[in-house]
Amino acid sequence: MDIPDLNDVRTFVAVGQEGTLTAAAKELKLPTSTVSRALTRLEKHLNVLLVQRSPRGLVVTDFGKEYLQTCKRALRTLKDGGESLESHRERPSGLIKVACPITMARSIFAPLLPDLLGRYPELRVELEPYSSGWDQEPREDVDVFFKVRAPRDSIRRVRPYPGTKRGLFASQEYVKSRGNAATPDDLVAHTCIGSGTWKLTRGLKVAAPNILFRVVASDPVVHLDLALSGFGIAILPLYMAKRPGTRNRLMPILPLWNPEPITLCALFSGPARLTPKVQVLLDFLAEYIGTDRDPRLHSVPAKGLFTEPTVEPTSGP
Repeated sequence: MDIPDLNDVRTFVAVGQEGTLTAAAKELKLPTSTVSRALTRLEKHLNVLLVQRSPRGLVVTDFGKEYLQTCKRALRTLKDGGESLESHRERPSGLIKVACPITMARSIFAPLLPDLLGRYPELRVELEPYSSGWDQEPREDVDVFFKVRAPRDSIRRVRPYPGTKRGLFASQEYVKSRGNAATPDDLVAHTCIGSGTWKLTRGLKVAAPNILFRVVASDPVVHLDLALSGFGIAILPLYMAKRPGTRNRLMPILPLWNPEPITLCALFSGPARLTPKVQVLLDFLAEYIGTDRDPRLHSVPAKGLFTEPTVEPTSGP
């Protein structure tokens, strides 16, 4: 026999406890007609009479009394299970294994882990930073895998976080000695630091200058250090360029042309979504990433520095 509708079972229990359809309807905050239909539907599903109806009220049949006790125990078990799950949600425990880009480990996880583990003292975190390319693939032994661009096809579920807006910058000394760039194609003649293809947009216009990088690197901290030293032009996260210690030392290059933002998403297997430790980690990070509490900001306001969360894939730096 198929399992009956749980709502119909709850309705029957209310009828059995209250003694009348009207009282049960009041308890459930439902119309009396809805309660009557649910009871009839349950009896039809079970192919047995649970309640005898008469002008003087309702009388639960012998089978109905036995079934009523069974239903009460089942609903109590479900309630206990829900309370137990809620307890685990509030106090998640065990080891959660996380893989993420090394820049995220350094700039987000390192400052936030004390708060996370202070809030959830029974939780342990194994952090595995990676730096071998932007197309790193998740492994089955990792609970949550952070990527800077979402896969087009994945058996894992994806939770997006705010992306990071970027711009082109160089030191004032570099601009004084080498001049500025008037168009994206001018970048070819400049000393540039980065990797891959720089895709720049201005409205509907798109440019991808054929740059031969003097230094090939994917770490924005390396980009910042070299740009501040006067070595050349780099694409930097806006929050990094606007920090108090750097904003007066850097000049925007081609400010009307925007590099692709860096997206960020968490990949996790479907069943892991129900795991309290995964849930609290993802929700905890959402309280910080892309907000004024983001540890990367160093007290700089978040407005204008991040994009809305998206799972659309973009290029890495």
